[in-house]
Amino acid sequence: MNTRIAKHEMLSCSARNRLLGLLLGCLLAGSAHGQAGDRITIDGSTGVTPLVAALAKAYRERNPEVTIEIGKGLGTKARIKALAEGGIDIAMASHGLVVEDIVKQGMAVQEIAKVAVVFGVNAAVPVKALGDREICDLYSRRLVRWKDLGGPDLAVVPMTRPDSEVDTEVVRARIACLKPMQMPEGVQTMPKSGDMALALANTAGAVGMTTMTVVEQSQSRIRPIWLNGVEPSPENVRSGAYALTRDSFLVTKAAPVPAVARFLEFVRGPEGRRVISDNGAVPLD
Repeated sequence: MNTRIAKHEMLSCSARNRLLGLLLGCLLAGSAHGQAGDRITIDGSTGVTPLVAALAKAYRERNPEVTIEIGKGLGTKARIKALAEGGIDIAMASHGLVVEDIVKQGMAVQEIAKVAVVFGVNAAVPVKALGDREICDLYSRRLVRWKDLGGPDLAVVPMTRPDSEVDTEVVRARIACLKPMQMPEGVQTMPKSGDMALALANTAGAVGMTTMTVVEQSQSRIRPIWLNGVEPSPENVRSGAYALTRDSFLVTKAAPVPAVARFLEFVRGPEGRRVISDNGAVPLD
């Protein structure tokens, strides 16, 4: 009788050990690959959205159990307030971010990339390069046909972003004749970067301020203009030869939750850097 009890206890112990090993294995797998039901909410600068959307897509391909939601765009104050109050997990930001002020609020800033701000044209416009003066002539409506710049007999459709937006700030700061210009009637204002991307891709003769990320993601429907003979290439962005650039930041709590920390690790790692490069931006060393 005692022998049978001892054997039963040995079998029970063995079963418990197998069950414990299985549970530990599941826990370790969850820790390594993300917990089922992980959810990350991101919002902020619409100019940074195309790049972050590409990163999120690549991350989810490797971690399908994770849900990443990207909002439609929050202003500077609204995005930081939403992050502080827990409404979002990551705030996207760009040009003009005061890092010291953000850190004082208990948050951390990750600069992930630089991207060239370009004058993009619809694929129907074969013009490759323009100078500052020619850009200003297009926006002042002094030049209204692309044939005057060596292109086809096609109407110029100039587009801009609101003056408070980063792309507009960058080009006005770097192109002297554009800085004081009041945009005349006939220049269309695109409220968000996505609106600009769609308009450039679908409007014959269009020209507008956008980024190389949008150009890369347009599947050749948008072409970048070389400015004053300088190509907006990654090499020229790195060297400073191409001066129209904007920064891409991700802002989080100083101690982000594990799901956010894993996403940031991916963004900063070799796979994230590849995604950044493939989408027309320059990853930071």
